[in-house]
Amino acid sequence: MYSLTEGSIDKIMSGVDVDKPVLQILGNKKLASSNSGERYRLLVSDGKRINSFTMLATQLNTMITDNVLTDYTICQINRYAISMVNNAGKQKRVMVILNIEVKVPGDQVGHKIGNPTNAEPEPDSKPAQSAPLTRPSPQKKNDFMQKQTSNPASTNDISTTPIVALSPYQNRWVIKARVVSKSDIRTWSNSRGEGKLFSMDLVDESGEIRCTAFKDQCDKFYDMLEIGKVYYISRATLKTANKQFNNLRNDYEMTLTGDSEIIPCHDAGNDIPSLQFDFVPIKDVEIKEKNDIIDILGVVKSCGDVQSLTSRTTGREMKKRDVNLVDETNTMVTLTLWGSQAETFEGSTNPLLAIKGARVGEFNGGKNLSTLSSSVLQLDPDIPEAHKLRGWFNTVGRNEEAKSLSRALGGAGGASGPWLTFKEAKDQELGSKGTDIYTVKATVNMIRIENALYKACPSDSCKKKLIDQANDMYRCEKCDKEYPNYRYRLLASVNLADWSENQWASAFSEDAEKILGATAQELGELQENDNEAYLEKFGDATFKSFIFKIRAKVEVFSDEHRLKATCINISPMDYKVYNNYLITQIKELAGIEKA
Repeated sequence: MYSLTEGSIDKIMSGVDVDKPVLQILGNKKLASSNSGERYRLLVSDGKRINSFTMLATQLNTMITDNVLTDYTICQINRYAISMVNNAGKQKRVMVILNIEVKVPGDQVGHKIGNPTNAEPEPDSKPAQSAPLTRPSPQKKNDFMQKQTSNPASTNDISTTPIVALSPYQNRWVIKARVVSKSDIRTWSNSRGEGKLFSMDLVDESGEIRCTAFKDQCDKFYDMLEIGKVYYISRATLKTANKQFNNLRNDYEMTLTGDSEIIPCHDAGNDIPSLQFDFVPIKDVEIKEKNDIIDILGVVKSCGDVQSLTSRTTGREMKKRDVNLVDETNTMVTLTLWGSQAETFEGSTNPLLAIKGARVGEFNGGKNLSTLSSSVLQLDPDIPEAHKLRGWFNTVGRNEEAKSLSRALGGAGGASGPWLTFKEAKDQELGSKGTDIYTVKATVNMIRIENALYKACPSDSCKKKLIDQANDMYRCEKCDKEYPNYRYRLLASVNLADWSENQWASAFSEDAEKILGATAQELGELQENDNEAYLEKFGDATFKSFIFKIRAKVEVFSDEHRLKATCINISPMDYKVYNNYLITQIKELAGIEKA
């Protein structure tokens, strides 16, 4: 005979706390939602009453999709929260299930227990669970904050609403949430004015939500909020989430106002979760749509250098770095990091990288990933999936050649393209029908010294060669300005050779500096002050070997079609990587299958 906690639903919906009630699931319904994911409403019974105002926390959705909470299942509700919602103009209590344990599977029970009715008592007009965090006078607020610091337990009596139950139709709520990410302060300027903002992602046991602060609230709250800490937040506004910029599983997003209050919670314990991931295997990136937002976990197998790009729309210089990630599916994808994430990232030790909110992109028929301003990165996270992946990489993945989903992105460090010799590249006519990328181990045979160094526009967003006005002024045609100074830049024509063939290729700026072992500015000063030492730099660079990533493309010069080869990345010789490639080639030639 199966036993339920009879009468518990009436008590719960009247505001009385019931410890671990045992209820029966009689049905579920997926709620209408925007693009934020799924939410489920449950029909539950205690044998005496039926209640349909029950919601499952989003992190428990798999219990529905995996057919764990089927009809007639008997469950123990270990943790729940009560929220108030507007139902046909009346305030209605909703039970949000945060932790649930199956006692008897539904297929084993097979029937409804008892004869429960759906008649429910009306809730009190002022339920305790919806009490807001009221705004005290300045003196009372100071006293309250001092009390918080000296006696952390003093916040226990603040009643909160779960994030999953928030909606724009209610304004008297308090949430208790952990800050799992916080963006840098960003500024803007347009015809309507200028300002600044930052955003943060908040989580509790029930779900997650994006919160944004503008202007004065940006100044007021930015420094006080710390990633990983828990806070009580109230009196913010809610609006429908803009899914173009917000990938969290919530229909709404939050905005702080002049009335908003945020108070640190010093007694959070472990009841508020940390950042939650929903990892997608790297092999599945191939079937994702362009601009999909996903969570990914991978080992950094290789890492490119920081590259400088100029935005076509703003003219600002941007920093990027491409890294190659692999996982246990032995599939590799290129991830592009931007801004400070690109500049500070260190991938030489093959760290594990967990990304929440990476965007799927497409290029040359391949798939790639990139971070957004809202993306959260964690290096070597202390989670079971990461420990398992590290074990695979150390024992198997490090020496395996992975299938790459990405084609080269036109910058350093991206997907490497196939390893080829120069002869193989010519035999395959790479570049004749579009842009092709390949990787080659080659030796610098010769560098043309003539016109390798030039005086360029000093503007950060321009690399145009300047025209000497012969009056100590230099003109940039692109910027339509004259300058008294200039910046040296390199554009080297290099002859590269491997055992099969040779190839002339262009190497720009940073890549040319790697070959010559000096910066463009250093070379310019040598040319001005010690031309012999300047020429020696070019001689010293010959007969050195590197791994080159070559972009091949046919271009038209004076009505003549010519194959143009450009070095888009130059790396020092990594003999371990090159030897792995050679071993793979030997096995293929010998017909040896991989173990």
